[in-house]
Amino acid sequence: MLKIKDSVAVITGGGGGIGLAIAKHWIGNGGKVVIADVAEEMLKQAEIELKELGGEVVSVVCNVTDEDDCARLADTAIEKFGKINLVAPFAGIIKDGLMLATDKKTGKVKKKMALDNFKMVIDINLTGVFLTVRECAERMINHNCKGLICLVSSTGSLGTAGQINYSSTKAAMSVMPKVITAEFFRRGLADKIRCVAVAPGYVGTPMVKGMNQKALDYVIGQVPIGRLIEPEEVATLVGDIYRNEALAGDVFFIHGGLRLGSKG
Repeated sequence: MLKIKDSVAVITGGGGGIGLAIAKHWIGNGGKVVIADVAEEMLKQAEIELKELGGEVVSVVCNVTDEDDCARLADTAIEKFGKINLVAPFAGIIKDGLMLATDKKTGKVKKKMALDNFKMVIDINLTGVFLTVRECAERMINHNCKGLICLVSSTGSLGTAGQINYSSTKAAMSVMPKVITAEFFRRGLADKIRCVAVAPGYVGTPMVKGMNQKALDYVIGQVPIGRLIEPEEVATLVGDIYRNEALAGDVFFIHGGLRLGSKG
């Protein structure tokens, strides 16, 4: 079993939401964190919050779609703390919309998903994860670090209308742990660096809680446990998977019983 105490976590999307919750969980269990986000003000506030908890924290403004930024993030962790034990590339966005929207009266297509809205989600949620993992894993191998790469998928990976961009990236996160584990296994590294994904359902982030109340009530009505998943619950799952070295190459859902057609 691995211990969080004195381990080093690199977390993108660390300025808020699940990323910040993981950072707080890590600090609370004696770990050290390098948090990254593209939103500088939010990132600085997160750093203040974490330091108030008594943690050793470094923040890095990082655009995860930029190779140099991702390399600098990984190098910062090594320079400041000498190792990387958890890689949590949780930076992500949504740009929801139907691929083709039709007019109710004519039945003709009146609107298409903009290419920019498709590519932006792919770039951040998929390419950004690839770059973050590639750069951090390189340093983990070269500095003989032991630990976990934990991706974030979603119940959206099962296919959600209006999210062809987002769902595609989260489906990719579902297969990446198997690919990375197989590649590391071939190179004799899989016992040192594991890869998994966690797949939350509806999580009570500020963005979700700020939804229109009627829409939010509908969302909660689809969840068998009758509430949103708390970011801290996802963070706890990440910590438990980190500790348990038998968990590798798989996707772990945390959704309160949600599935397509929850009521059967």
